[in-house]
Amino acid sequence: MAFAPFDLSGRVAVITGGNSGIGLGMAKGLVQAGAEVSIWGTNADKNAHALEELAAIGPKVSAHICDVGDETAVDDTFAKVLAEHGRVDGCFANAGVGGRGVAFDRMTIEEWDHIIRVNQTGVFFTFRAAARHMKERAQAGDPFGRLVGTASLAAISGQARGEHYAATKGGLVSMILALAIEYARYGVTAHTILPGWTETDMTEATFSNEKFYNNVMPRMPIRRWGTGDDFAGIAIYIMSEASSFHTAETFLIDGGYFVF
Repeated sequence: MAFAPFDLSGRVAVITGGNSGIGLGMAKGLVQAGAEVSIWGTNADKNAHALEELAAIGPKVSAHICDVGDETAVDDTFAKVLAEHGRVDGCFANAGVGGRGVAFDRMTIEEWDHIIRVNQTGVFFTFRAAARHMKERAQAGDPFGRLVGTASLAAISGQARGEHYAATKGGLVSMILALAIEYARYGVTAHTILPGWTETDMTEATFSNEKFYNNVMPRMPIRRWGTGDDFAGIAIYIMSEASSFHTAETFLIDGGYFVF
């Protein structure tokens, strides 16, 4: 018999950037555990392909085009999810963009603002909509919520030529800690996931670089890159009743890279 608290039937999760990579891996895990899932992305084709894959697994799923850096778009899309699914129990702020590796002293304000807009302001808009809904639901007698942000190893280690990206991911960790404190009284927990080197659209060009591969792979104790599916289990745990007394965690999922 399966562990009952991991049965997510009746729960609903929103996953931004959920049409590929880590976001899609989490979505597949949640759907397999019985949850309804709404994925958000900016690419219609990727949304459609992900939706087809998720729909073949289990419960009700939906997909929406949403630029998380657009305040109105986030609020409108969240309202659409509530209309379709009736509630949101978990919000996974996973959408993000990376920098192009420019030297810090050559970085332009346009490059800085581009990263901040999606990785930090976009998370603010997303979590604000979710927290408002979860608080209102708790005050109506239904306390439960999960706020989960996808950060990066860059949040806790140096990333030369990526200071703008690292700043957003470090800020996300601090934001999550504050949310965990403020919303605990409403039955809401908050966590950050720190992925290591993982195969996604964002890392495709990096992993195809032979010099990078030869330098980094020997430092991977597990001797492989991560995949989106490696994040399914942690998503299920966080969304489950089993994690109800666990909050403000920073989950490092990197195959042992950081400690090695």
